[in-house]
Amino acid sequence: MEPIWPGYVQTGVTPKKVHSIMAAQDGVVTLAQALGAGMSDAGVSRRVCAGEWRRLSTGIYLRSDRTCGPAAGLRAAVYGAGPDAVAYGPSAAWWLGIIDTPPRLNWVTVPCRRTPRDRPGLRLRRRDLPAADVGSRRGLPTTGLALTILEAAVELPYGAAMMDRALQKHVSLPALTAAHERNAGRSGSTAAAAQLRSAGEGGASEAERMLQRLLRRSGLTGWSQHVRSCGFEIDVAFEAQRVAIEVDGWAWHRDAERFVRDAERQNILVNAGWHVLRFTWHQLHDSPETVLDSIRAALAARR
Repeated sequence: MEPIWPGYVQTGVTPKKVHSIMAAQDGVVTLAQALGAGMSDAGVSRRVCAGEWRRLSTGIYLRSDRTCGPAAGLRAAVYGAGPDAVAYGPSAAWWLGIIDTPPRLNWVTVPCRRTPRDRPGLRLRRRDLPAADVGSRRGLPTTGLALTILEAAVELPYGAAMMDRALQKHVSLPALTAAHERNAGRSGSTAAAAQLRSAGEGGASEAERMLQRLLRRSGLTGWSQHVRSCGFEIDVAFEAQRVAIEVDGWAWHRDAERFVRDAERQNILVNAGWHVLRFTWHQLHDSPETVLDSIRAALAARR
């Protein structure tokens, strides 16, 4: 059964219902929930004075035998922001299981009609969200899956890679595009549009151009593009050192058959004396210096 939402009023139940609510909400309960479950203001105050509950913020309480970990902290932030508040961005991505580590701040969206008080540890945004882009999990309101992925992707250091993983497992490109269009003009929408273009095109050609620009800026010489060997065309090759560099686009475009073909191709090149390096769009975009270090190390080992 879904836990009672903040502000939901239900009568005719015993205060034991409050314990069920807290158990389902990481130890957190709101004053509105407690009153709706049959308690009085005085009853809530008695529990706080007795040390059974701890007041986290106005109208938000935590059982004293529970720690205020990331889950309880996010609930307190969203519930404390008032009606129609939702977790968004990295907080929503963590809550929905898209990323593994909770963000340092709690990211919360409230409707434009309200200006709640900002608090330490809170990243607050005022925005009216389309109904199609609001959901919930385990009783906590969040942005919908597609909008969450879009907004987290432009905030996280490796957000494009996160979007790529999500496209493989959780969401479709048309769903991301539709959420983007419903929320035009939001902060980060320009960066999200660029990521969507790369995702839609697959990114392989763009990744190859990124690699060439990186090599030119680095001052590395002796490389050629589209070198033929063993019946294949190598994306970039240092022929004197027999170092071949292959670039991949976004992983969600690669099916199982393509994966097998690429593995066979690499094995043939290795057996023919090539040292093969593979880099993804995300590595070239997010970690260009690491890519260069790998290339330099391979070239040094082949001299």
